Amino acid sequence: MRLFSSSFLLLLLLANSFPGGVDSRELEFDEAVRQQEADRVGLLPGQPAVSFRQFAGYVTVNESHGRALFYWFFEATNDAEKKPLLLWLNGGPGCSSIGYGAAEELGPFIMQKGVPELRFNQHSWNKEANLLFLESPVGVGFSYTNTSSDLQALGDKITAEDSYIFLVNWFKRFPQFKSHDFYIAGESYAGHYVPQLSEKIFDENKKASKDTCINFKGFMIGNALLDDDTDQTGMIDYAWDHAVISDRVYHDVKKNCNFSVEPSTTACDNALKEYFAVYHIIDMYSLYAPVCVSQISITSTRKSSWIEGTAPKLFSKFNGWHQKPAGYDPCISDYSEVYFNRPDVQEALHANVTKIGYNWTHCSDVITKWNDAPQTMLPVIQKLINGGLRIWVFRSNC
Repeated sequence: MRLFSSSFLLLLLLANSFPGGVDSRELEFDEAVRQQEADRVGLLPGQPAVSFRQFAGYVTVNESHGRALFYWFFEATNDAEKKPLLLWLNGGPGCSSIGYGAAEELGPFIMQKGVPELRFNQHSWNKEANLLFLESPVGVGFSYTNTSSDLQALGDKITAEDSYIFLVNWFKRFPQFKSHDFYIAGESYAGHYVPQLSEKIFDENKKASKDTCINFKGFMIGNALLDDDTDQTGMIDYAWDHAVISDRVYHDVKKNCNFSVEPSTTACDNALKEYFAVYHIIDMYSLYAPVCVSQISITSTRKSSWIEGTAPKLFSKFNGWHQKPAGYDPCISDYSEVYFNRPDVQEALHANVTKIGYNWTHCSDVITKWNDAPQTMLPVIQKLINGGLRIWVFRSNC
């Protein structure tokens, strides 16, 4: 209870400091305090003891359709009131920031085999920032909609719009973070999510009121899908450079494929079939790490997170592209898939309150259609650079 208790006291003092009785501001503060306490997460099953606080729950983004996005938030380990706020997004489209980002990569708790199920991550990013993880769009993880047709209307545009509404409403629930420097980060298809949400915030801030303006400073994306032509060309060059494909396959792809032109030719498709054949025998996302050999392993058979029709449009036609990275503990995704489907874990996280009719998965089984995905994000990034945002695009080595 130590961290940020002063913020709650401030909210309460402000709520009771208005002359003339109850007004709308007082009611807003009272509601913020109530909602924060309702979202407060105690001790998760198998969690090590920590001094910082965590919150999880739902924020409604469309009342009439019953769309709500699930979040998991961790205050910084120290000086939370002084640290920036960072939103993390995983890609897919259709993959969970809770499963990958929070529980397997940069969150304070890392999934592990056995009991306890969680260990403290010595490299957690909440040592430097207050961390907010979001499962977006609806249909991903615990995020849901009560209007089934929403799942057929998804794409880049609505994902950015709903994520923006989530942020505006989340700041109403956590007003003590509204003045903090705000950043967005992500990986993979977040190369689309992050720039487009950033552009949405950037544009809306120009006409926003004081209550809805976001103190947005910049974004960071790693291993990001940004441009169909260069991304797909880079994958072929990477495979050849690491001796994964032969000279013949490499030169066949180079000769027959032009990734900047649609549709592809039959010769290109045939060359890519040979390229993707190696995906059946090696993890292209982690060439030098072992693979999971657990009998319950899902890492090599998990449903695609890449929906056909999304960028890169040519590569997404091939099954091999849909194999997902497993991380340095190749079975870690198996552990978290079991963990987040446990009723006691869901209760502790205030998740699955509507009893969704499908299991939690890393990458959505219910999103089968993606309606819009620009071939390149480079013009958006150039616009935001010109707008003065701080931007970092990086690649990590496999």
